[in-house]
Amino acid sequence: MSSDFGTGEGTQSRELVHFVTQQTRFALINNILQHPDQLPSMYELEEFNPSVSEATVYKHIQKLIEAGIVKEVALDDDQRRQGYPRKFYALSAEGREFLEDHNLLAAEETLQQIYETISDKPEKMVRYENAPRPEEA
Repeated sequence: MSSDFGTGEGTQSRELVHFVTQQTRFALINNILQHPDQLPSMYELEEFNPSVSEATVYKHIQKLIEAGIVKEVALDDDQRRQGYPRKFYALSAEGREFLEDHNLLAAEETLQQIYETISDKPEKMVRYENAPRPEEA
């Protein structure tokens, strides 16, 4: 995955938006943001996501780290305490900037607005978007 944090409409930027908005990864980003210190441990991330296996949570956090969106923060040796986590996860400065630049730190309405700005949608997608919907959805 590219760690190009450009704000342009380039392919790499769109690919990174798609990457971070994948359901599990976006949930993990939101878990980091909702944490009181914005530094949850792996255990906390796993607890926030009970329907996702521990291995899947770990795999997606690693992918977010590789992409430069999330960083791992470890306690110094003199701060570690037995029985407590030593590694935590936070948005990187670049990751936070990228998410802000793409309005991905906002609420559902903003996410819907971003989706509407995608101009190169396949014809089938446009057709499906215009399909009738149940009124009681």
